[in-house]
Amino acid sequence: MQKHHPANERIKRAYFIYLEEAHRMAVSSVDQVAAAIALFEKSTGYKDFKRFHIEQARKFKRQMNEQVNPKTGKPLAKATILSRLMALKAFIKWLAGQPGYKSRINYSDADYFNTSANDERIAKAHREKPVPEIKQIRQALEAMPQETPIQRRDRTVFAFTLLSGMRDDAIASLSLCHIDLEKRTIFQDARQVRTKARKTIASKFFPVGEDFEEIVIKWIAELKHKHHFSPDDPLFPATKIGLGASGHFEALGLVPKHWKSAGAIRKIFKTAFENAGLPYFHPHLFRKTLTTLGERTCRTPEDFKIWSQNLGHEKVLMTFTSYGAVSWSRQSEILEELRKRDKTVDEDTKPLDDKTVRRALAQLLEN
Repeated sequence: MQKHHPANERIKRAYFIYLEEAHRMAVSSVDQVAAAIALFEKSTGYKDFKRFHIEQARKFKRQMNEQVNPKTGKPLAKATILSRLMALKAFIKWLAGQPGYKSRINYSDADYFNTSANDERIAKAHREKPVPEIKQIRQALEAMPQETPIQRRDRTVFAFTLLSGMRDDAIASLSLCHIDLEKRTIFQDARQVRTKARKTIASKFFPVGEDFEEIVIKWIAELKHKHHFSPDDPLFPATKIGLGASGHFEALGLVPKHWKSAGAIRKIFKTAFENAGLPYFHPHLFRKTLTTLGERTCRTPEDFKIWSQNLGHEKVLMTFTSYGAVSWSRQSEILEELRKRDKTVDEDTKPLDDKTVRRALAQLLEN
């Protein structure tokens, strides 16, 4: 059975180069687009894109709505379907302007990949996710072992994630030279650190507790004085794997190489919370923990603006809208407190009646 079409492969390659070079899309995002296009090709029997017809788009949408997630056994999430359809819509719209295709495909054909308005609202709806409290994070941290260098590294990366508020992939690429312990600052140099959108960010440790700072300070001292790491070596070195005494591959220690991705950090978090008997909270949720702390700690707009900048946000509205949504439990708690307050209204705060307002206006006009 045919599993590819030579002409399709050539034009897909051109599109992926366009996304990376002209559209400045990350490689990981391009991979997701490629996966969506591959699913669409499979649904058409790998027909030449030049033979595209709107019925192919309609068929693909039906298949997506009928498809089941193999891991959960449930229908695909509306957000997943929307993401795939929008990737294909953009691809077909791009194809409509390419030589050899623009005489066969109309720009409006791409619109047939639109999902229904209701499904789009469902896909984009905000759903509250549990956010770890600092006491839960501290509970998991205290349960983490620290006998070996690998265990101390894992414990430090867990503490540092809250202390810094950084994204996990950026943490995985940090070097010792990016940390200034005396000033408690982190310089996320986009030339070496994998920050989001490759922004260079200067930040300070968040005020979450001296115990978190002490763990990081001790770890850096160990790397410098015991393992003889240089400033350009990783803050969180990868695990050295080799043949152990048992004749099997096992962890033998640390190697001065950066993690290639954040996968190892997520595994550390999963194990830490499981061992503490707590639900798994992925590293990115610590940024929401910090936002919640900032909302309760900051006293002025300037305070929160600085707090937001320390998270790497250029606009404070991003912190409020994407990270600072008030949880339902907190919303319920506040409303309950308001309900229980004294219902009597002081004379000084009583709303003015219409007669009083008119009399005050008349006096102002006279003067």
